[in-house]
Amino acid sequence: MANTKSAEKAARKTQRRYVINRARTSRVRTYVKKVEDAIASGDKAAAQAALKEAQPVLQSGVNKGTVHKNTIARKISRLSKRIKALG
Repeated sequence: MANTKSAEKAARKTQRRYVINRARTSRVRTYVKKVEDAIASGDKAAAQAALKEAQPVLQSGVNKGTVHKNTIARKISRLSKRIKALG
């Protein structure tokens, strides 16, 4: 339990940030799944469109500090590679 005013405030901020960060992480996962579903369907054009739509959302996760930049770079790279292999 927090003993000082500043520690109480820090605990409140942590709870707020936790909720926001969980939402951002969830959004990133959702868009990755959309791209993976498009790849699984075998439609290259749909997969490319899904990836193009997902990239800004993934980058916003990086810019907000929710996800590490190398993690997103790796995910985009692997998804792009799988889309390229469809053709």
